[in-house]
Amino acid sequence: MAGTGGPVATFSVWDYVVFAGIILVAAGIGLFQAIRSRKETSNAEFLLGGRQMTAVPVAMSLTASFMSGITVIGTPTEAYRFGAAFWIFGFSYAVMSAVTAEIFVPLFYRLGITSAYEYLEMRFNRPLRIIGTSMYIVQTSLYTGMVIYAPALALNQITGLDLWGVLVATGAVCILYCTLGGLKAVIWTDVIQMVIMLAGFVAVIARGAVLQGGLTKIWEDAGRGGRLEAFDFDPDPLRRHTFWTIVVGGSVMWVSIYAINQSQVQRYVSCRTLGHAKMSLYVNLLGLWVTVSLAVFAGLTMFSIYKDCDPLANGDIGTQDQLLPYLVMDILSDYPGIPGLFVAAAYSGTLSTVSSSINALVAVTVEDFILPICKNLTEKQVSWMNMGLSVFFGALCIGMAGVASVMGSVLQAALSIFGMISGPLLGLYLLGMLFRTSNATGGLVGMILGLLLTLWVGIGGQIYPATAEKTLPLPISTAGCNNTMGQNHTTSAPWTSALPPTSPPHVRPPLADSWYSLSYLYFSLVGAVTTVVCGLLVSVITGGCKQEEINPDLFVKMSDIICFSSCSKSEASDVTEKPATDFDLKADNSTPKDFDLMSKDAEKATKL
Repeated sequence: MAGTGGPVATFSVWDYVVFAGIILVAAGIGLFQAIRSRKETSNAEFLLGGRQMTAVPVAMSLTASFMSGITVIGTPTEAYRFGAAFWIFGFSYAVMSAVTAEIFVPLFYRLGITSAYEYLEMRFNRPLRIIGTSMYIVQTSLYTGMVIYAPALALNQITGLDLWGVLVATGAVCILYCTLGGLKAVIWTDVIQMVIMLAGFVAVIARGAVLQGGLTKIWEDAGRGGRLEAFDFDPDPLRRHTFWTIVVGGSVMWVSIYAINQSQVQRYVSCRTLGHAKMSLYVNLLGLWVTVSLAVFAGLTMFSIYKDCDPLANGDIGTQDQLLPYLVMDILSDYPGIPGLFVAAAYSGTLSTVSSSINALVAVTVEDFILPICKNLTEKQVSWMNMGLSVFFGALCIGMAGVASVMGSVLQAALSIFGMISGPLLGLYLLGMLFRTSNATGGLVGMILGLLLTLWVGIGGQIYPATAEKTLPLPISTAGCNNTMGQNHTTSAPWTSALPPTSPPHVRPPLADSWYSLSYLYFSLVGAVTTVVCGLLVSVITGGCKQEEINPDLFVKMSDIICFSSCSKSEASDVTEKPATDFDLKADNSTPKDFDLMSKDAEKATKL
């Protein structure tokens, strides 16, 4: 009986059929787009879909890109363990969408970039562009390895699916449609995968409501178990999740993920107009709200079912990330094919993120490393290079799954990676976009200091995890288990952090309970602020930046924020027809004069 512990059923034949069928359909959509666009083999077509995408499919792709298998498995577990506080991320998503749409999108769209890191060369110099790209490649490879490994491990131990067989198959499917279809195939495949992910959550919630006697009963159980106390206004930065850590720290973290991450930038600059690009982020906001709400409610459903018999404390599962797969096999195994649907949902999330990462890694490698050196390549040579790099990065991401296996709790570890690396990068962009006095020396020194600081606190937090006093895991019970052998108690599960301590508690250094216990959501904020402040100081000390040498298009403008639908399609088309490589900015702020001269010539022509 559900909720009383013990072994659960495994996959049936119909589950395998449904799982395989859905994955093949998703891959088939990608291949269809590849065949449909087979005659359009230009670099812009492969990496940006010909810059002709519309808002809705791009929005769903933006949502699916980071709503991965980690989200499908990790977010309900988070709600089960710590309550509904994760839902407050809805505020962070709103802040992120507005900032990205009104500040970053117009700037990138105006410059007609393909790689987000082209901006760093335009504003500062080429070395900073190479450093930014290298940081992105390291971050994305590790994150994607985690996206592949974590769901595969959890589902392997519950369903019996072969771990490495599924890992390789996941990579192979992504490589196939990424190599043949480019961004268009990735975006349209993301759309169907997004629908499948949401269907998986709905199946869990619907069945749980039937078993528990309605959604109201689930809500009441969650309230009695302390799972609905989401709004904690404690300002302590060492507390893992409070209103302030999620809204302030979480907003900066999600801005760093959406505003400057190539996987996301590549999508909204592929839109046919600036209006579509901005709208894609606001539609994406709705998708994020729906996804996080369903994921959190799935976690509350899981608590309602297991409130008297926690599967982890009872020894039914080995890790916390197996909670949701265990629940699925426990309550849905009587309906052949439905567990297969859920597993397909988790793997659809994995496929969408992996394919997005592969496509973005190819884009930055070609645009930032290869084309600036090999300028005489033909379109056919570039096309073959794109395909070859898709295979290479697909294999690399599968290899990084082994590294990801030691990162612990998937959700926090994944977001920590972004905080440690994307935070300083975001600071570098803000330094260039908002402050005319900043120069390349200040940007480099500020980013290095910001990165050292975030790596210090992030790695320290992994080695010496915060105690339960800061993470506040909620109580669980094994009183209602069938095989508790007379146990009748309530306890707190050992869920305090991403990794167990590697040293006995008595040898924890003084920083372990202060600096290393900083909420992982503040990593991005610390990195960004350190980069901006130190970058400005060093820039002033080293002479600043000469005003007359700066291209005004490299800064945020008031018209960017005001302009939405008023931006005409013809203006957007002019931008897309003039790719960023036309701005031959090879030295630190050296050639924007040429751009100014072009503008003056255009003004004279208009007057005539």
